[in-house]
Formats: sequence, structure tokens, C-alpha cells
Amino acid sequence: MAPLLLYIHGFNSSPLSAKAQQMKTWCDVHRPDIKLEVPRLACYPADAASQLEQLVERYKGDYCIGLVGSSLGGYLSTWLNNKYGFRAALVNPAVKPYALLADYLGPQQNPYTGEQYLLEPHHMDELKALDTEFITHPDSIWLLQQEGDEVLDYKQAVSKYQHCKQTVEAGGDHAFVGFDRYPAEIIQFLGL
Repeated sequence: MAPLLLYIHGFNSSPLSAKAQQMKTWCDVHRPDIKLEVPRLACYPADAASQLEQLVERYKGDYCIGLVGSSLGGYLSTWLNNKYGFRAALVNPAVKPYALLADYLGPQQNPYTGEQYLLEPHHMDELKALDTEFITHPDSIWLLQQEGDEVLDYKQAVSKYQHCKQTVEAGGDHAFVGFDRYPAEIIQFLGL
């Protein structure tokens, strides 16, 4: 089957994020045979999950799908990994976004797209509904984590993904400093 890389961006991010663009550039140069999908996700969790499911259902019969998820995209990638078994590389993934984003309730504006929306308590329930309590395919997940993440507690991810492949780096930040070192290894891990 043909290879498809599904890159899932984080909260208030977009397909224009630096890591998404680095993956795209690497694939364009080194693996133009890989179909790259970087959907602009809906602002609300249930809508974003539905969007991802529709995308997967459209392609899964014809493509070998691999996932890269950053932050909230890592949380959604874990959910897709559990549901479909796709291999996934998680970059500074959110582990309990429904707890973290409770501090962000109210008006929001996506800095990339300018889209304005209202984050409400029921959206935290939508996030909880996507939680993956147990990792059912630990050998198919690679955690890329930096301890200097200023947004998320890196220890949560190290603990949750303890049975998965892990690369944990000192320093760094939530954006993952030096991510451009990893695209080739990620593609290899995903089997694309």
C-alpha cells in the first residue's frame, strides 16, 4: 500500500506550525512518494475527532497510515493508535488536556488562522471521551519528549508511555527544539 503521513497539530495551532512544515519539507525532498495530510483541525474536540475519523476512513483501505501528533495532536494520535493500530510518533504530547485546558475556558483566538471561538466546560467532556486509559499497542508508539516543556508536565507523558519507545531530552521547550533532527527516523519508525 502507498504511504500516508497524517500530521496532527496541537491546540490553537494549524498546518502552518513549524513541525508540520519541517515534516512537509523533509518528505518533499527525501520521500515525495509519501502522501502528507495535515488537516486544519476544528477548534472543538468532538468535531476534530470526527474530522480525523472521516479522513482515516477515506484513506485506510488504500494507504499505510502513520501518525505524527504534537501536543493535543499527540493525545488525538494516541486515540487513533488505540482505535486503528496506526504507528504514531508523539511530540511533547498532552496527557490530560481536559485538566490543562480548563484554565483556557472562554474566548479563544487561533494565532495562526485568526479564528475566534468559545471554549466551554462541555468541550472538556468531549476531550475526556477521547482519553485512552491503557496503551494497547505500546510497541507502535514513539514518545519524543523534552523535559523543558513549559506548557506540559513532561513526567506525565514519560509515565503514560513507559512501555513505549522513548526519546527524552533534557532542556528544550514545548515546541520541541531541534525537531528537524528527527523526520527521517520518524518515517522509518512509522514504517512508511
